[in-house]
Amino acid sequence: MKELLGLLAVWSIVLSGLALLGGVALIRRGNRVAHHRAMLTATGLAVLFLVFYLAKWGLYGTTAYGGPEAWRGAYYFVLLSHTLLAAINGPLALYVIWRAFRGEFALHRRWARVLVPVWLYVALTGWIIYLVLKRYGVETGGLTF
Repeated sequence: MKELLGLLAVWSIVLSGLALLGGVALIRRGNRVAHHRAMLTATGLAVLFLVFYLAKWGLYGTTAYGGPEAWRGAYYFVLLSHTLLAAINGPLALYVIWRAFRGEFALHRRWARVLVPVWLYVALTGWIIYLVLKRYGVETGGLTF
């Protein structure tokens, strides 16, 4: 179950990033309806990621880095930047969506230009962290039933 939750989490955030890219391409072509759908799909997939990630974390605990010492600094830089930007990403996404629903497209567009690179960075680094911990992770424990 732990592996399944991890896979579901990582694939949902990667697919979220791909839906986000699709939504950006659609709005550049002027297709607002498809853009709207793609962005809601990206948001729904990001919410699914959060559900799967928190379930895995709650049931099985965290995984520590146990890889080569020479990579430790780079890994923790990626992890820290990922975590900080992920914490910003959620509220920023809600703000951008709120502005779109209110029809405030100038603000929506302005903040979306900040959100999109942050969201893509979080999605990409999430995948990288997953792969690194899959190879070099050390279990730290979690809830036991």
